[in-house]
Amino acid sequence: MTYFDNAATTYPKPRAVREAVQRALTQFGANPGRGGHEMAYATAEEIYNVRTAISDFFDLGAPENVIFTKNCTEALNLVIKGLARQGGHFVCSDLEHNAVTRPLEALKLRGICTWDAAKTGETDEQAVTGFETCIRKNTVALICTGASNVFGKALPLEKLAVLAHAHGIPLVADLAQTAGILPLSLRKAGIDFACAPGHKGLYGPMGTGILLCNSSQRLETLMEGGTGNQSAKLVQPENYPERLECGTLNVPGIAGLGAGVRFVAQKGISEIYTREKRMVRRIAASLGQMPQVQLYTDLDSPTQRLAPLLSFNIRGKHSEEVGAELARRGIAVRAGLHCAALAHRTYQTEATGTVRICPSVFTKEQDVKSLLNSVFQIAKKA
Repeated sequence: MTYFDNAATTYPKPRAVREAVQRALTQFGANPGRGGHEMAYATAEEIYNVRTAISDFFDLGAPENVIFTKNCTEALNLVIKGLARQGGHFVCSDLEHNAVTRPLEALKLRGICTWDAAKTGETDEQAVTGFETCIRKNTVALICTGASNVFGKALPLEKLAVLAHAHGIPLVADLAQTAGILPLSLRKAGIDFACAPGHKGLYGPMGTGILLCNSSQRLETLMEGGTGNQSAKLVQPENYPERLECGTLNVPGIAGLGAGVRFVAQKGISEIYTREKRMVRRIAASLGQMPQVQLYTDLDSPTQRLAPLLSFNIRGKHSEEVGAELARRGIAVRAGLHCAALAHRTYQTEATGTVRICPSVFTKEQDVKSLLNSVFQIAKKA
């Protein structure tokens, strides 16, 4: 199989990640923070070491504010519902994933909060203006994707953080498509809450995610339960990470995530981005020469920053039909709406969806050749 579905989950995983998961299953088999024996202490130390590695990677400066979740969606729900208050209002972008829009819509249907989707336009300035236009007196937060999971368009998180803080509200960033690919210092960018999957650009196992809290504002809890400390109290502890983490953690997954973060740090984000962007440019250049192929992202645009992924369609065919034909040829891509209805409405591709291509650090030149040859054969028949 030639794998180009890395925007959903990177595959394969680095050997160090696989080895870390296996080691955790044999060496860290006890609950961290819930036992006075040697293995429990060793497991707790492993978890803390991964928190520290992630805090350093994102320049958070607070390992205790690294909250482990089962995915980016759970992290976003923790923030959105943790910030929500009766009569409140949220603003997100018109490129958001359902991991943002569905929690917002659920709050709306329950009569708790309302929300608006800001038009992002073609430039950073238009995106900031779009958000500013939507802010109200009762707005509790701005939420923005680091980059569209369909079209790769990156949004100006630093400028939106300035806008949010000028109105006394936090900025929440969905880093699903940029963590491990585009460099980011949370402290320099001023992002208050950042959510990321462990299984995409950080090369960790599926079932891992993180919430990074870079704010003094305390989130309300989404779940309550055992934390291994302050057990005499019937209320959830105030301090992070226990306030937002309860129950047994996914220790093997977290150990694997730590190995993934170290792998990316060793490779270098700039090197990974440059290599993947070069591949995407080559794919786009070849697809652009096929008259039956429609591309949706201008990789040479001087006004847009882009994550290294690409969406296209073959005229006269639904995206899922093309995806199925590619799968029969041994090419794994993602086709359809990509759980991002707002983005497709913005680009007017809601009726057909798109075929999405995303390389990884393990993608080879031969993989690119196989992909292009397969698309050419399918387009020729269209």
